[in-house]
Amino acid sequence: MRVFITAGASGLGCAFAEAFAAQGAKVAIADRDEEALAQFRITHPDVTALHADVTDEADLAGTMEQARTALGGFDVICANAGTGGPAGPLETLDAQAWRDCVDVNLTGAFLTAKQAIPALKAQKSGLILFTTSTAGQWGYPNRSPYSAAKWALVGLTKGLAMELGAFGIRVNAIAPGSVEGERMERVLQMEAAARNVDPETVRAEYVQGVSMKTWVTAEDIAATATWLASDVARRISGQVIAVDGNTETLR
Repeated sequence: MRVFITAGASGLGCAFAEAFAAQGAKVAIADRDEEALAQFRITHPDVTALHADVTDEADLAGTMEQARTALGGFDVICANAGTGGPAGPLETLDAQAWRDCVDVNLTGAFLTAKQAIPALKAQKSGLILFTTSTAGQWGYPNRSPYSAAKWALVGLTKGLAMELGAFGIRVNAIAPGSVEGERMERVLQMEAAARNVDPETVRAEYVQGVSMKTWVTAEDIAATATWLASDVARRISGQVIAVDGNTETLR
């Protein structure tokens, strides 16, 4: 199996890379964070690690061609790059911050899929896997740019699965809930500042809104990704799989 992952040098993307590599897959990752890439290359010498900005079509196209050559083709494309975007009431948000959030979360996924599709069509097989969020399934106050972009990814998943099914290509999305790690800690701080409350208050609200009263781990999400890429999931397409401990409400 040949796997390409965006935003793969840290967080969920890194967990994806480790999980696929542990199963014997050939893996290439791309990331725009040079410091994270340098560290990733040290700790994962068997994974091809490249620089790419998913919002720059030309840059991404060149990187994906390098990855395709290194891997000998593509079987799984994990369009994982995302950003939390600004927090606060909609009328207080900066328009450029909105655009930047949508550009990474939605346009980056579109461009990643766009570059991969010709190769996948030629071989009449493959999986495109988007990383959306439970914020793309529920309302999310004070995080409207992020929520809107993640809802749009659900529509992209559904429509693209219909476009590509006849070519043997599957398209699915994983919707993580609150994932333990540095990124979620930053989100807590940002939301707390926007609401003028303590970060632990926000944390407690998140946990309370989950049936299992716990956050999930990056490894939980990665395990779902490898399962969706496996032969046992060969008839699963156009689906959004939540891995969240059963989110009841985000507030």
